[in-house]
Amino acid sequence: MKIAEMKIIVMALATLLLIASCKKTNDTTPAFTETKINFTTHKLTSFSALKNSRYLVVFESGLGDDHTVWNNKAIASQINSKLDVLLYDRAGYGQSENGPDPRNIDRLRSELEHVIDTFSNGRKVILIGHSLGGLIIRDYAVKNPLKTAALLFVDPSHEFYNHPSQAEEDRLYDASKNANGANFGGTQEAREFIEDLQYVSTLPSLPNVPVLVLTHMQVDATHSASALQTLYNAHELLKNGVTDFTHIAAPLSGHYIMIDEPNLVLDNFNVLLSKLP
Repeated sequence: MKIAEMKIIVMALATLLLIASCKKTNDTTPAFTETKINFTTHKLTSFSALKNSRYLVVFESGLGDDHTVWNNKAIASQINSKLDVLLYDRAGYGQSENGPDPRNIDRLRSELEHVIDTFSNGRKVILIGHSLGGLIIRDYAVKNPLKTAALLFVDPSHEFYNHPSQAEEDRLYDASKNANGANFGGTQEAREFIEDLQYVSTLPSLPNVPVLVLTHMQVDATHSASALQTLYNAHELLKNGVTDFTHIAAPLSGHYIMIDEPNLVLDNFNVLLSKLP
C-alpha cells in the first residue's frame, strides 16, 4: 500500500473516531439490565438481557464507540428477540470507569473474559466485533476456544491492512485527546494501535468454529477501490484453519456496516446462528 494512501486511511480513521466518540444518541438501552462489574482497579458497566438461551451473544465495539453503537439501528435489541445479549462499555467509555494503562488488546481481552464469565454461566458465546473490537474478540477466541461458539467480524481492523507509522498514530491520539480528553477510552486505546497490530500478528489461527466476516467496500474520497481490495484480502486471511468460513463484501456500506446496512448484519448473524447446534 502506498504511503500517501495509508495516510488517507489513517486520517479517515481519526475522523471516524471523532464522529463516533462525539455522537449523541437517545438510546440508553432501556430493555437491558445495567450491572456494574468489579475489577481490582475499576468498574465497568454492562447491559444485558437474559432469558437463559443456549448461547450468549456478546458485542464488542470499535475504537471511539461505547455500547450504544449496537443499538443505533436496534441490532442488539433484534438479536435479543432470539438469544441472550450482553453489551458493555470498555474502560473510559460511557458509564464505565477509567482503567489502568496500557489499554492494549491483551488487557482489553482479559477484561472481556471477566465480563463474559460474569454472565455466561458456562454457556458458549457468539462474539460480534466491529473495527478494533474485531481484534479483541479475535484474541478472546484464540485464548478461549472452548468457550467460543461462533464469530461475526464487522469490518475488523487487521494487521495486514492497517500499517500506521508512529507519526500517524500520534495524529490519531492527538485528535481524540483534543476532542475527548486524555482519559477517554478511545484516546488511551489509540496510543496502543501500533503495538496492538504487532500483538495480533503473533496470534495463531482462529479456533475452528463458524466465522463470518463483513467487509465494507464502498468507494469514497478516503477509500479507493484498490485500498478496499487490500482490506478484503486481509480479512480473507481470517479463514486460515477455519473449516466454516463465510466472507461477505458490502459495496453499499462504509466502515459502520451495522449503521449503513443493519439488515445485512442481522441476516448474516442468522446465517451464522443456523450453523450452530
